[in-house]
This record gives sequence, C-alpha cells and structure tokens, in this order.
Amino acid sequence: MSWRHVIDAFELLDSARVDGEQVAAAWRASGITDVSVTRIRGEKGSTDFVKATIPGTLGKSAGGGAPTLGVVGRLGGLGARPQRIGFVSDGDGALTAVACALTLAAMRQKGDALPGDVIVATHICPNAPTQPHDPVPFMGSPVDMAQMNRQEVDGRMDAILSVDTTKGNRIINMRGFAISPTVKQGYILRVSEDLLTVMQIVTGRLPAVFAITTQDITPYGNGVFHINSILQPAIATVAPVVGVAITAEVAVPGSATGATHLEDVESAVRFCIEVAKAYGAGQCHFYDEAEFARLQSLYGDMSRLQTLGVGAS
Repeated sequence: MSWRHVIDAFELLDSARVDGEQVAAAWRASGITDVSVTRIRGEKGSTDFVKATIPGTLGKSAGGGAPTLGVVGRLGGLGARPQRIGFVSDGDGALTAVACALTLAAMRQKGDALPGDVIVATHICPNAPTQPHDPVPFMGSPVDMAQMNRQEVDGRMDAILSVDTTKGNRIINMRGFAISPTVKQGYILRVSEDLLTVMQIVTGRLPAVFAITTQDITPYGNGVFHINSILQPAIATVAPVVGVAITAEVAVPGSATGATHLEDVESAVRFCIEVAKAYGAGQCHFYDEAEFARLQSLYGDMSRLQTLGVGAS
C-alpha cells in the first residue's frame, strides 16, 4: 500500500521552504539512484524540476526491451505564498508523483521490482503566482509551459500518465480521480479499455472518464480555453498521453488550501503503480496501434494541433 508514502510526501511538500533538493534527498534515501534536480528561473520566480528513474528488471536501463512509463505530476505550484498559507489544491499532481516514486522504490527494495522502467517527473515551487480562470481561479507558474514540457516530458517515455488536480471546473463532478481519452499526435483517441479495467479494480467502483476537447490538447498561449494543463505533455511527444485528474464534486480553486484529500491522492498513486506494472509487462495498452494507423491513413497528420497554429511566431 502507498498510504505511508503519500503521508510522507505530503509532510515533505507542505512547507514554505521545500525545494527540489529536499525531494531528491527523500528519493535517494528510499534507494533511487537516478535522480536529477534542475532549477529554472522565470519572470515570476523559480521552480525546481525533479526527475527520478526507477529501473525495471527488463527495462531499457538494464538493456531490456520492456516499455517505459512516464508519470508526470502537473501543477503550477505547491503553494501561493504569501497570498495563501499552506499546501494548495493545485499541488496534488506533484504529491502523487513524489509518492509514486517513493512507493516504487519501497517495492523494489522488498523484491517487487517492475519489469519496465518508470520515469517520474514534476516540479517543486512553494510560492507560485495565481491567475484568473473560469469558473474559479487557477494557480500560475514561475515558468512557461514550454519550459515545463522540456523538463518533464522525457524522450524515453513510451507512454505518459499526466496527473493534475482538475477541480476547477463543472465538467467532472465527483470525488476521487478520473482519466481522459488517450491523446496522441493531435488525435483524441478512444478511452483505453485496459486503463478502465485497472481503474475499476483499484477504486472498487465504476470507472470515471472526464471530457476533453480539441482546445485542451493544443498548446497554452494560443488564446483558446483549456480545462487545465493536464494534457499539455501531449503537445511535446509522439507517445500516447492519458490524463489522470484528481477531482471534486464542486468547483474548487487551484489556489485553495485545505482542499487536498489524501485518500483521493492515494487512489491515484495506486492506479499509477498498477498501470506501471501492467504496461511494463505488455499487458496494458494506451491505444490500438492499427486503429491509429487507420485514422492517419483516412484523415492525415494532426500533429499541427501540437503547435501554436498558423501564423504563430
């Protein structure tokens, strides 16, 4: 179970002084050796991008052929200090990612190494800016989305779970987490049946899927509405991406404190772990390769949706 690791991660991240080096130290103490920290500064401050690779027994890091899963924790920031005191709702993506790495490391130390490599990436910022958004305010970030994708989307990732708090909307109205359809190279594909199966086993409930639109899979900065940044990794990779949205029954601002429900985060962590087990073993598919090829042959290349569009500088 991942409860202990979720609590440990929350205690670590719920701090005005937390930084990437502290997260890296916790990961290394758990037995992860491949850890990196990169501080990026922007006009509104700085944030620390952290990345950990948990090797699989048959993964690429061991010279094997098992596919690599990426778990990306998306967020603007862990806190909105000094305007808000404490851990904000928006931080749940980072919390999930940090706890995932700790759980995988503990499993490996106990003899339960996964077949494929897992790369976990997120960023650590306890004092991020806020920004207006409808229906409730969002957290902003000290750095832009292109910089986030450069740091968090790794070319070694064969598929990506992008975990993000998705409470500031009226599209998905339930407590827990929901998944998106698979997004790949500008196409919104059918929801993965394998991921639905994992989800219902992990939660003990019927699976939940949240709606996405064409706007949501285009880059930030093009002037159109996005539900949030959950599918922004899809603009920076050819790998299939699925959003894992931590949700609520009502619209909750990303900058709200006291809004993190650890039981929902823990469920999302277990989901990511179970997907990692099955994906590395070749037992979980994010999309149907033959059907994707058929779509491309019928309707052509849609990768232009991964760009800022016609006339963009």
